Amino acid sequence: MRILIVDDEPLACERIRTLLAGQPDIEIAGECHDGKSAVAAVRDLAPDLVFLDVQMPEMDGFAVLEQVDRAAMPVIIFVTAFDQYAIKAFEVCALDYLLKPFDRDRFAKALARGRTEYERRSAGDLGARLRSVLEEWRGRKRYLDRLVIRSGGRVFFLRVDELDWVEAAGNYVRLHAGAEEYLYRETLSRLEAALDPDRFARIHRSTMVNVGLVKELHPLFRGDYAVILRDGRQLTLSRAYRDRLRI
Repeated sequence: MRILIVDDEPLACERIRTLLAGQPDIEIAGECHDGKSAVAAVRDLAPDLVFLDVQMPEMDGFAVLEQVDRAAMPVIIFVTAFDQYAIKAFEVCALDYLLKPFDRDRFAKALARGRTEYERRSAGDLGARLRSVLEEWRGRKRYLDRLVIRSGGRVFFLRVDELDWVEAAGNYVRLHAGAEEYLYRETLSRLEAALDPDRFARIHRSTMVNVGLVKELHPLFRGDYAVILRDGRQLTLSRAYRDRLRI
């Protein structure tokens, strides 16, 4: 089985090479560090399986797949750190993904699934499923419905409809969900872009709120408002963000 490794982080590529070492039925056909070279490598090297990074500059993993001939689509195992859209796509396509950082056992399971796909020679069905996902992805904006939280050595999922409000904390955000608070590695602007604007609104340069939990608005001064949530929490709606709540 010929394998292509695509990741913009050389250390990540080296990690996969190390984990593949000693597999008698595997040949590493090549290694790429960006989307454009990955498209060319899939075309020229015709790998059977590709470990494909989702988040790469200029051309991400989905964009790479859009450029690949569907008739020659190899088995795809995605590699990602945070991308929830990708996780959904992998589940729909019955493929697998590796969530960085991954250990040897998790890698072995992903490789076994990829090998099974390869052995079944189901490239035609795989291509059709990938086309369906890519068409849906291109046709509409898809928003997060859960976040991956890492806290105290644990990894768990938090549904976005559990969020009450979010505040900026440098290169992180602090998530408020009922009585719980979580520090999440993302900027407020990027998280805002990933959440449904019909459900979450930026009300201040450092604050975003679940609009379904807004109970009252009280005028303050200079066009600002006090935002009262259902639990009594008071936040501030800045004049510059009044249009976000359609006032």
